[in-house]
Amino acid sequence: MVSNLDYMKLLIITQKVNQDDPILGFFHRWLVEFSKNSEKVTVICLEKGGYSLPYNVKVLSLGKENGANKMKYIFNFYKYIWQERKEYDRVFVHMNPIYVIVGGCFFEFFNKKTYLWYTHKTVDWKLKLAEKLVVKIFTASPESLRLETHKKVVTGHGIDIELFRPNLAIEKKNIFLTVGRISKTKNNIKMLSLLKQKPIFNLKIVGLPVTEKDKDYFKELKQVIVREDLEDRVEFVGGCSQEKLPLFYQESKVFLNFSETGSVDKAVLEALAVNIPTLTTNEAFAKDYPVYKNLDEALVSNKNTREFIKNSHSLSQLILKLKNKMS
Repeated sequence: MVSNLDYMKLLIITQKVNQDDPILGFFHRWLVEFSKNSEKVTVICLEKGGYSLPYNVKVLSLGKENGANKMKYIFNFYKYIWQERKEYDRVFVHMNPIYVIVGGCFFEFFNKKTYLWYTHKTVDWKLKLAEKLVVKIFTASPESLRLETHKKVVTGHGIDIELFRPNLAIEKKNIFLTVGRISKTKNNIKMLSLLKQKPIFNLKIVGLPVTEKDKDYFKELKQVIVREDLEDRVEFVGGCSQEKLPLFYQESKVFLNFSETGSVDKAVLEALAVNIPTLTTNEAFAKDYPVYKNLDEALVSNKNTREFIKNSHSLSQLILKLKNKMS
């Protein structure tokens, strides 16, 4: 077992490694930061796409991008954790408790300390069982992990403040912006009422529906837009890579987040890092966050919200916290 954390050898298990993925592309930057704080990083992912990572990062895919079935996933998983067993001393599982469960006995037998990152309101049997097998569960906010456990460690989110930053050379437009999954929990329909209040503004929606319920809601949203005669004032951008996303924040005047998840939404933190006034009804931001509940106040805001993100939710700080807790 390595005693000096500067020489930590880490196995990371995650769903996807693809820097262009509109939902999970952010994790590519996590891997870059982990590489700066580890001797070696081995990544096992369900699916891989395009990536550009430092020399000390090795990516192994379970094969979804090649059409592998679940039996092949399991075979590859055990093959990789066995063949790489001398290349890691700690295990960091991102969001998927099932990997803790499937690999738990192996990791325990070979004395590989295991940690889980989890930010979701769901508390199911997989999370409860995984909790028994890990040293700690890291989460972004108290509301992001609703399982009562002494293993819970609140770290804040990880926003890449070098990517998400203001750009004074970009002229602000009369745009209300929202970013994230198109879903009933995001209350996209409710945002349309703001267009009635402010006729000179348009609404730009960056994101896609994911589940079948999301797709049904998307149809309903488009029907409401037609009924309210707002087709010319609402733009669906679709999915967007992390590299292209900052521009949407930089050109918009107000960011909207009407989520009902009760968890700290990463998109709100990205907006704050870019210094865009943010209007939200999400209860997770009720205290200690420089956001607004009143549109008119948001429109005249000149707060420097970027400093808040730098001090509380920067990616580099997050990875250092994770590293220091993995002892």
